Amino acid sequence: MSFTTRPEITGTFGVAASTHWLASQTAMGVLERGGNAFDAAVAGGFVLQVVEPHLNGPGGEAPILLWDERQRKMLSICGQGVAPEAATVDAFRRMGLDQVPGIGLLPATVPGAFGAWLTMLRDHGTWSLADVMAPAIGYARDGFPLIPRAVQAITAVQDLFRAHWHSSAAVWLRDDRVPVPGALYRLPELASTWERILHTAQREGSSRVEVIDAALRCWYEGFVATAIDVYYRTQEVRDTTGEKHKGMLRYDDMARWRPTVEAPLSMDFGRYTVAKCGFWSQGPAFLQQIGMLRHAELERHPPHTAGFVHRIAEAAKLALADRLAWYGAAPGASRQAQAALLADGYLRQRWTQVSDRANASLDPGAPLGMTPRLPDLDAARRTLLAADTRFGVGEPTFAALPPVSEWLEREVFVGDTCHIDVIDRHGNMVAATPSGGWLSSSPAIPGLGFSINTRLQMTWLDEGLPNSLSPGVMPCTSLSPSLALRDGEPYMVFGTPGGDQQDQWSPAFFLRHVVHGMNLQEAIDAPAWHVDHFPSSFWPRQTTLNRLTLESRFSEDVVRQLREAGHDVRVGDPWSEGRMSACSREHDACGRLVLRAGANPRGMQGYAVGR
Repeated sequence: MSFTTRPEITGTFGVAASTHWLASQTAMGVLERGGNAFDAAVAGGFVLQVVEPHLNGPGGEAPILLWDERQRKMLSICGQGVAPEAATVDAFRRMGLDQVPGIGLLPATVPGAFGAWLTMLRDHGTWSLADVMAPAIGYARDGFPLIPRAVQAITAVQDLFRAHWHSSAAVWLRDDRVPVPGALYRLPELASTWERILHTAQREGSSRVEVIDAALRCWYEGFVATAIDVYYRTQEVRDTTGEKHKGMLRYDDMARWRPTVEAPLSMDFGRYTVAKCGFWSQGPAFLQQIGMLRHAELERHPPHTAGFVHRIAEAAKLALADRLAWYGAAPGASRQAQAALLADGYLRQRWTQVSDRANASLDPGAPLGMTPRLPDLDAARRTLLAADTRFGVGEPTFAALPPVSEWLEREVFVGDTCHIDVIDRHGNMVAATPSGGWLSSSPAIPGLGFSINTRLQMTWLDEGLPNSLSPGVMPCTSLSPSLALRDGEPYMVFGTPGGDQQDQWSPAFFLRHVVHGMNLQEAIDAPAWHVDHFPSSFWPRQTTLNRLTLESRFSEDVVRQLREAGHDVRVGDPWSEGRMSACSREHDACGRLVLRAGANPRGMQGYAVGR
């Protein structure tokens, strides 16, 4: 076996893996006390909102994939909220904008994470809402270690908080000072919000389900929705335009929305079937890639070779070009074209476009012979001419904390999201990728103690596109958990943060594992990469083509071969690409359920636990 940074966890009772050790251990603690995987994932998910506040929050979103062993069914819970009714293309055009801003109040969608977590808990869990939320409330009330990366995020926006976002300064700049990395930090206002929701719900409901439903009403129709409405209706907030704007999110937008539950999309790859969320996410890009790579003879190209990297990178370019042209839930989306993107004939034809040379053009396909229409990609250039980028862009901005060498190795990966996987002793499985509502996205809502997401920045202001800004319609999100079957039986849940990189790091991990037999931890630890060959999903949505960024652990010979193939190769730090976590299940020769887990060492905070 090759070297790994930590062991692949193996057990029979339960496993959990996430982007933060406290969320993983919280989930495992729920399993230890008799909860199932759904209870455990919800508890861990709420803890992530506290301990990774720069990457997600209560005002964010949370797409979830699950396998319910009792129902023998896999499901997708859409925790991505929709655009407000006031958020029209005309409204933004009247402001003189070519793009939805990346921060502030204008890019908000209905916050979907709370609804998604509680829907899964109600329909599949066993624990009470109070018990599931207790760990997160405890950390918020009593203190949690603030990781260096979160302090970097606060440092980057401290001037914005002091000058303009005073409610955020009250939460994150106590005594007008940036917090100390590693010190225990408290979020008493958030703890009080959650406790008020619980107390209200417990007064209104008597059974477990009634309390959860009452909490959902409290969030979407009660004091939480009212506080958001008042703030977004009355306050003008500075954003990336350099101007102040009121928000568009309203009480009625919140009250009308609830998560939807649907069957996921899927794609076969040998013995395996991978399930992803629908075309409202970038998840189908994973499916398109493995559909093309069925014809790539990857078994002849080991994971550390240029052939392996080149083939997967080229498939990603084609899939992500299709994402740009065809993905979305707006009225301009064609359901027939989207279905055709996953047809074997289409994917075989797309694979014939891959050669030994790097593709340097943005090349969406034509499913069913339909002509692809792309958005106005020059909007990024025009937007930046007048934009104010001093306080960050669409993704979280991080600043160095000198002397960095004392507490953190240099990181260059993009991280805007969290991930958690759980499998219990019954075989129930969860993969969730919560994000949004990070502390630097928008001002904290006074009286609530958390920020609202800015996911509308992923829409276009061109009319008639599949992902055009549309009132009451969700934007096409980058969030993308994964679930895999093997020989028709549930096998693995996995995922990663990383914006546009999520469905690049995840397929490469999956293929290292299923084609080349690496165990979970080996497949996570192996040298990784990503391509930039599309307009970014995040404001200002600049387009980069044919750039391939590799960890420096690839050999000089591999780098040379990829450059000779025409890739614009950039070499990053040795541990800079990806934040994967994964859990798997299978029966041994005696019929016992064996569980495994692995987690990412990059960033020094992800962890897998189990027994």
